[in-house]
Amino acid sequence: AHLVQSGGGLVPAGGSLTLSCAASGSIFSTFAMGWFRRAPGKERTVVAGISSGGSIYYAESVKGRFTISVNNAKTTLYLQMNSLKPEDTAMYYCAIGGAHVTDLERGSWGQGTQVTVSS
Repeated sequence: AHLVQSGGGLVPAGGSLTLSCAASGSIFSTFAMGWFRRAPGKERTVVAGISSGGSIYYAESVKGRFTISVNNAKTTLYLQMNSLKPEDTAMYYCAIGGAHVTDLERGSWGQGTQVTVSS
């Protein structure tokens, strides 16, 4: 799958951003999908994900602040990020593949988009 990301940028702490991940076709209802991030000097970690069965996962650090969703046409994945903190600063990636969020590492990836939260 070819995934194209948009959104991201520089935002002050407490602000909001929405990331988008567009697929070439209505594939987001067929596979697991999700968002990862990699902060400078740290490993890539999953932020939020949706299994092919519709189960939603959030990392503890973003629960209550981030929301993952898919548009009705199942062509675009979103990550709404509210109450952003400086520690949310990272390169964010969308991914799709397999049936479970744990399968995403072996799936297809977007090109990445930078999110920077200033204190």
